[in-house]
Amino acid sequence: MTHQTSFAQAEFAAKKKTTRREKFLARMEELIPWAKLLAVLEPHYPKGERGRRPIGLERMLRVYFLQQWYALADEALEDALYDSQALRGFARLDLAEEGVPDATTLLNFRHLLEAHDLCKGLFAAINADLATRGLLLRAGTLVDATLIAAPPSTKNAQKERDPEMHQTKKGNQWYFGMKAHIGADRDSKLVHTVIVTAANVADITKTAQLLHGAETQVHADAGYAGVEQRAEIVALERKIDWQIARKRGQIKALAEGAEKEACKAVEKAKASVRACVEHPFHIVKNLFRHRKVRYRGLAKNGHQLYVLFGLANVVIGARVRAAV
Repeated sequence: MTHQTSFAQAEFAAKKKTTRREKFLARMEELIPWAKLLAVLEPHYPKGERGRRPIGLERMLRVYFLQQWYALADEALEDALYDSQALRGFARLDLAEEGVPDATTLLNFRHLLEAHDLCKGLFAAINADLATRGLLLRAGTLVDATLIAAPPSTKNAQKERDPEMHQTKKGNQWYFGMKAHIGADRDSKLVHTVIVTAANVADITKTAQLLHGAETQVHADAGYAGVEQRAEIVALERKIDWQIARKRGQIKALAEGAEKEACKAVEKAKASVRACVEHPFHIVKNLFRHRKVRYRGLAKNGHQLYVLFGLANVVIGARVRAAV
């Protein structure tokens, strides 16, 4: 059935400038494997056999992705959909015929994803699609972790900070929150593994869980020094070329001369490869604005991070294809 174009849609389509938001959403519309993602969610989505008919699954998934890209709370997303024609166009909403999903509907959809662990399924489906396109390689892995802040305030009903978060010291600065540990492909920069822990968990303890099992080389910063001697790594019983950065103090202690210059050149070469693991963090924290957790507890925030890194992979995959 064809629908008559509303005045708002006609006016928006006739404008002369295409905004960055429109360009980004158009690119995501083209790149996201919608059919595969919907196949993951469909078995668990209400069929509407009793009670009020549910909003279409694809529309709810589109709205959920908008929430992740623009770091919006449920009420803020509802308002943004009323305000922005670009967001409504991506969500395929026409105010002349229907209303915007309310905050409670958005909350229930997110709880559905969490209850059935579907965020991890979305992450896996995106990676499977990228692998079929030849973008997710298996020769090398980059491992790293980033701190994500949590509210330290005790002005809440429980009169306490989130008990699952923790404080840790980095340099001379204390942080309170959680850590996102990732394993990323060395060549394509795509994230293949995500692990969420409290902020005080040492990066090196999660290394074995960040390996997919087929890599022959692993790159990491100086925080992973000595990882090859850990029991869980030795138990893997396979040869891995560990490219771990040397600590600055060790290089500084070397006498000036050819040996020190050679060591610096080697470390610079390793750093140029290792730096690629920062790209997913940059997209999640800066492009998607996820610098502070929104929910309490590691489980809910872990679900969200699976979706965020999956969507970051879509962005990275687009850049890789454009560079080829």
